[in-house]
Amino acid sequence: MSSLEEITRKNMTTQENNSILRGGQFLVKQTDCNDVFTPEDFSEQQQMMKEAVMEFNDREIIVHRSRFEAKDFALTEEVMRKAGALGFLSVAVPEKFGGMGMGFVSTVLTCDYISSGTGSFSTAFGAHTGIGTMPITLYGTEDQRNKYVPKLASGEWFGAYCLTEPSAGSDANSGKTKAVLSEDATHYNITGQKMWISNAGFCNVLIVFARIEDDKNITGFIVENDPTNGITMGDEEHKLGIRASSTRQVFFNNTKVPVENMLAGRGEGFKIAMNALNVGRIKLAAACLDSQRRLVSGAIQYATQRKQFDTPISEFGAIKAKIAETTTNAFVGESATYRASKNIEDRINIRIAQGNTHQEAELKGVEEYAIECSILKVAVSEDVQNCADEGIQIFGGMGFSEDTPMESAWRDARITRIYEGTNEINRMLCVGMLVKKAMKGHIDLLGPAQAVADELLGIPSFDTPDFSQRLSEEKDMLAKLKKVFLMVAGAAVQKYGPALEEHQQMLLAASDILIEIYMAESAVLRAEKSTKNNSENADYQVAMAQLYLYNAVDTITSKAKMAIISFAEGDQQRMMLMGLKRFTKYQTMPNIVGLRNTIAEKVALENQYPF
Repeated sequence: MSSLEEITRKNMTTQENNSILRGGQFLVKQTDCNDVFTPEDFSEQQQMMKEAVMEFNDREIIVHRSRFEAKDFALTEEVMRKAGALGFLSVAVPEKFGGMGMGFVSTVLTCDYISSGTGSFSTAFGAHTGIGTMPITLYGTEDQRNKYVPKLASGEWFGAYCLTEPSAGSDANSGKTKAVLSEDATHYNITGQKMWISNAGFCNVLIVFARIEDDKNITGFIVENDPTNGITMGDEEHKLGIRASSTRQVFFNNTKVPVENMLAGRGEGFKIAMNALNVGRIKLAAACLDSQRRLVSGAIQYATQRKQFDTPISEFGAIKAKIAETTTNAFVGESATYRASKNIEDRINIRIAQGNTHQEAELKGVEEYAIECSILKVAVSEDVQNCADEGIQIFGGMGFSEDTPMESAWRDARITRIYEGTNEINRMLCVGMLVKKAMKGHIDLLGPAQAVADELLGIPSFDTPDFSQRLSEEKDMLAKLKKVFLMVAGAAVQKYGPALEEHQQMLLAASDILIEIYMAESAVLRAEKSTKNNSENADYQVAMAQLYLYNAVDTITSKAKMAIISFAEGDQQRMMLMGLKRFTKYQTMPNIVGLRNTIAEKVALENQYPF
């Protein structure tokens, strides 16, 4: 770290520290648009990194898409080595271990713009830089980091992550792989089977999770990939998408691992796995962003050329609606991902300024925003799938052909809703983590929830609000939507107590409300900031924020109504339904067709995703 960076971090005032919301606090505290980081705020260094990564993607990945689709695993490894030579594998690695030591936003930016060429390379890149390298960087001893991290950072070696087993899916801690200490206590013998292991075909180092004796929790180990040491690989899996991503089963038969290769401590493996997933979730969201931008660009370029009835189909209202909605979702996902990334980076810097090591700071910084990481994983993975699906529809029959990029993008997008924890698991985690943070006193949910309950019993105000400021009604609507969540979640917690986790459909409904609030608010705050800064695209950003919010209100109304009529009865049900109607009411309804046309016509004019 340079002396200037160190001084800057250590000079952060208490007031600045307190202005950064803790994870989940967006629900109960107002966020100032000036406190939100957006892509318009990229530094000169970050812009240069973005351009370099985009150029690499165009030169080394996109032009070879057909080879990736033909399961050219050797090409994936070759391009990974080239990425390593240019430093793209080392962005998040501290300088002392041969990395660039850049901030979390730059890490996310790199993942964003390098991942859109093909899901095959995106998966290899994410698995290596994230779960393949990060556990050693953040949990390893000094000796372990000195031995392994420089080779992983440079691309000399590649990493893989062996957690999933045939009998253990979402329940990661239930694995059967065993680690038995040798009689001379110099090494562990690991025996077991792992599956769906990305990069298995060309990795040098594996992060392996196994159980010692009857320990409650699994333990992590650093295992070098040596076939003479009881390690065998299954054949490459034939998958729906990410076809050139090496995915194999890995078998361990009394594989000897030195005791000094235990990662963290005995029984610490589950904690490593969970924290690795937090980082993986936000990086997965980032990895879906540029794919959406490129899909929108491809769709509009085809639509402006394709004519039906002597008219470019881009001029048809049905196509405009698709272009506008997919463009908006891409914009919103981008807004929310970089908002959370900067929050994490700021929290890491605060902890470093307070004397935490890099390892402690990054672990706690990411863990603080685990709720947001899960929100982003769900929202953006579903948006990229929808974007590819609508892209196929715009292309019509051609979209179903392997000769167009839409077909492979659709297949590659499908896995994003499964790995890093399925979207169903992440939905339930959102609400579960929020409730736990409230119980620990990290977020005051009880006070605001009680205030909403009291408001339901009171007489509503009939005053006409002042919405003269741009986006003021949208911000008021967001405040009301937060009341919807507090009303529904508060009543559900009161009814079910600790047994709430058993009522999965209630959790899923509450999580959808939470997700839509965070995503919509991120878009509104970005548009408001752009408006105040007189940004060139401010009017279009406002249109997208308004369109997304309108859709979010519809989703939230539906999910909240389902939950209310499912667990509330009698007077409570009637009161909550009346509250729902009050909290989702617009003073002035936006012109949705007008908003869509404005957005779509801008995209058509630029002939690409322009934001």
